[in-house]
Amino acid sequence: MRTINALPKLSLIGTVVAAGLFLTGCGEDSKAAGPVILKTAFNQSEHNPQFKALQDFSQKLEAATGGKYKLEIHPNELLGDQRAALELVQSGAIQLAVVANPLVENFNKNFSVLAMPYIYDNPAHQRKVFTSGTLDALFSSTKGNGFEVLTAYTAGARSMYVKGAPIKTPEDMKGQKIRVMQSDTMVKMLTCMGGTGVPMGQGEVYSAIQQGVLDGAENNEITYADLKQYEVAPHFSYTRHVMVADLLVANESFLAKMDAADQATFRKLAKESTETEFDLFSQALETAKQTATSQGATFTEVDIAPFQARCKPLQETLLVTPEQKDIFNKIRALAN
Repeated sequence: MRTINALPKLSLIGTVVAAGLFLTGCGEDSKAAGPVILKTAFNQSEHNPQFKALQDFSQKLEAATGGKYKLEIHPNELLGDQRAALELVQSGAIQLAVVANPLVENFNKNFSVLAMPYIYDNPAHQRKVFTSGTLDALFSSTKGNGFEVLTAYTAGARSMYVKGAPIKTPEDMKGQKIRVMQSDTMVKMLTCMGGTGVPMGQGEVYSAIQQGVLDGAENNEITYADLKQYEVAPHFSYTRHVMVADLLVANESFLAKMDAADQATFRKLAKESTETEFDLFSQALETAKQTATSQGATFTEVDIAPFQARCKPLQETLLVTPEQKDIFNKIRALAN
């Protein structure tokens, strides 16, 4: 596969951070001084389900290797944003990072299939895809770029919430102006679902709905509750049109230097951490739902089949390569 050098060279700040990290010693030579510390970049808080899954991964790895390896997790973008974190992993300055799927698309466009609208029927389907081994070949395809994808974590399903009546069918979407991420694909997705996508920064959404500029927005329950958007858009409908993937990536040289037994244990526990993360995310979603419900929000289950049918032409336009079509078919084959 052709290497795409999509990310720029490390910035001066990144270089300084990298140099500092190298000086602390993270490789095999540090064994005599204690466990090998695997510096891990994470862009969200220590309360996030993904952070907690990484903590659990670290504890199990330390126990399984007799204290030989331990993750040192840096939350809240302390090692830079996700783009910078991926650069640090590539350079070997740190060993691990959680990054958004679109960043890895820069190296292999086939990763875009993981974020297609309506590729998953529900969270259980996505969980099966992420834990079945179906994506192993795709994940290993980044070798040669300085990193490898170990596993995928869920970032939840995005659904519609509006200030009017709940959305139940594509017909209910007619005339609805819905905030979407600043993505051409997301705008097209809203069109195929029957509404109008309005690209907008997250910070503007609450007031835009309140003032009538928007009729609603789409996101997961955690964001919905955290930003109190239930106050202006109390009707949450489970359209689950996009299920975002975040990827746990590891430095390629670090993996190559591990002995075979340690590497097998490391890879096994990394994959098992996906199951843990799905469980933790589900618990966090339930808490968020309870918070919103207590403030008057309603949650409505939706038959997604009509929405899937309307978005099928969009799916087909997004499947460009034979490899993308093969990945899509394998994912759909795992649907319940």
